[in-house]
Amino acid sequence: MKLALWQTAPTNGRIEAGFDALCMQVQAAAAAGAKLLLAPELFLPGYNRPDLHAALAQPLDGEWMGRLREVAARTGCGICIGWAERDGAAVHNAATTIGPDGAILGHYRKIQLYGAMEQASFAPGDRLCAPFRLEGLRVSMLVCYDIEFPGHAAALSRAGTDLILVPTANPVGFEHVPRRLVPARAHESDATVAYANLAGAEGEVTFGGLSVIAGPDGEQLASAGARGDALLIVDLAATASIPSRLRSGGGRDYRPALK
Repeated sequence: MKLALWQTAPTNGRIEAGFDALCMQVQAAAAAGAKLLLAPELFLPGYNRPDLHAALAQPLDGEWMGRLREVAARTGCGICIGWAERDGAAVHNAATTIGPDGAILGHYRKIQLYGAMEQASFAPGDRLCAPFRLEGLRVSMLVCYDIEFPGHAAALSRAGTDLILVPTANPVGFEHVPRRLVPARAHESDATVAYANLAGAEGEVTFGGLSVIAGPDGEQLASAGARGDALLIVDLAATASIPSRLRSGGGRDYRPALK
């Protein structure tokens, strides 16, 4: 399967401009043969816009998802996107994957809310996303800070996940996450991890880019720079040629210490 990853500037509340830009990228990804495009965290309505999170959040069956499903079905390229989801009185920092046919394949609510703003805006999720099938792969999702906790990726690995999609909004100053932790999670989990970040400023927060797709050997399959938009497209079939000696045997060989 070809996977597309889009690094872009924050939407910053510009919903229609965000949809226009996203549609263009999905069309470009589809033209290149990709079956899924991964977009950043809280692309709708914006990450550093706590004034908009509750005000604009929508349910899973709302207008945003309806429009995204139509785009996916029309182009034949699925979409994984971060957004603000309303469920009754609660608002969640959510990620949803839509298949190339427009069907919702998976939905996830961020468990590890980062910092005072997220904790004030959102209710935390309480369960991981069960792996779903896409083009023969077992796929699941985490959101940003979640990938920094080895236990979450390990649980997805035990569930048989091949590909972990991570919409993110990682600020400048935390470059160790895409450079070191994401490749480490990929190797530990014997999975591919795709980490799509924002780049540029939204209010007083500047995001650090460096989006990356890391393979099960911990090596980069593709990466973006620290600034500006990027569209990465990777054929994940390349991971099949990684020698078994370079892939983690942790799931097979791990022996817990005696208490």
